[in-house]
Amino acid sequence: MARGRAPGFDATREEILAQAARLFANQGYPATSMNQVAEACAVSKPTLYHYVRDKHELLAQICQNHLQHLVDLVDEVSARQLPPQEHLRGLIHRFVQAYGEAQNEHRVLTEDLKFLDEEHRERMVAVERQVVGRFADAVAAVRPELRGAHLHKPLTMLLFGMINWTFTWLRPDGALTYEAVAPMVADLFFGGLGAVRTELTDPSARHERNELDPAAPQVS
Repeated sequence: MARGRAPGFDATREEILAQAARLFANQGYPATSMNQVAEACAVSKPTLYHYVRDKHELLAQICQNHLQHLVDLVDEVSARQLPPQEHLRGLIHRFVQAYGEAQNEHRVLTEDLKFLDEEHRERMVAVERQVVGRFADAVAAVRPELRGAHLHKPLTMLLFGMINWTFTWLRPDGALTYEAVAPMVADLFFGGLGAVRTELTDPSARHERNELDPAAPQVS
């Protein structure tokens, strides 16, 4: 009979992932060794390998967990069945706050996803596209004509451009918090969304699938 996991296994594994995310975010995935992760977690290297197979698994699990959290946030906001504008505002607020609460994990997803093997990377990108698609649907719900003009996804990517890179300039110890920035992002997007002119594009000239580079990053 196989032995079950020891009490606290999951909590210890989560702490290992958190410490690894901090190290990867601060010094980069390639420059971080498993010895450093073990030291940061105050465990021996053999103990570390009891919880994770290797450094690649650490990276894959950090990215997977962060992306799954984002999917859960979309589901959480959608379950509230809000009117279109409130729904999109809710998504923006929750994502800005989530990135503030998981800055290390988001930096790892943004900067280190490229170090995953092809199979894992494609799996993560598929989840990213799922999240972007849900956001794009929310944008189109506010202005349905954007879908016909094939602009709802490009506008969604512009929105993520505001959200995704906040961590590069917003100081965690500064006076401006992620909680304060969230409504600013929403106000800025909504203030400009109504000014977008759909007649500037010709839907018959380009298919929607060509509006976005399939190799471009999505959520990250």
